[in-house]
Amino acid sequence: MSRVGKHPVEIPAGVNVVLNDGVLIGKGKNSEFEFKIHDSVDAEIINGKVVFKPCDDSKISRSMWGTCRAIVSNAIKGLSTHFMKKITLVGVGYKASVQGKNLVMQLGYSHDIVFEIPSDIKIVCETPTIIAVSGSDRQRVGEIIKRLQKFRTPEPYKGKGIIIDGQYIRRKEGKKK
Repeated sequence: MSRVGKHPVEIPAGVNVVLNDGVLIGKGKNSEFEFKIHDSVDAEIINGKVVFKPCDDSKISRSMWGTCRAIVSNAIKGLSTHFMKKITLVGVGYKASVQGKNLVMQLGYSHDIVFEIPSDIKIVCETPTIIAVSGSDRQRVGEIIKRLQKFRTPEPYKGKGIIIDGQYIRRKEGKKK
């Protein structure tokens, strides 16, 4: 069983966190967040740290204890620094560029794919084949990365597609004669 909930979440300098009636509100230089703590978990702010405790010894309390702690930890970290992930376009003629508030990708289709960039996410094309997605919400960054990957999922025979950094594509052998 995980013991993630035992570790308190430190509040960095420049971040303001307040607890009101089971709702944790945080404000920082990048953004702000609001998170309702689960009913089976108690939270309190002690000496610049957010401490979580399960209300009782039930299974739901123990599981939500670590979940709430992990979500709040990522949210507080996002207030002071941005989360960033990179994706690589692998394939002949695959390229991308940012034009205004849109990401325009050429992925081997007969038309360009135009993806509207959300206001809370920043997308930068470092090279025509490497795209960096960053934002203050870790879950939102991952969600946008997966939405982009759905336009051209990696395939195992030629290894083409949109590949997230750190992702391994297991290659398959083609047809045999």
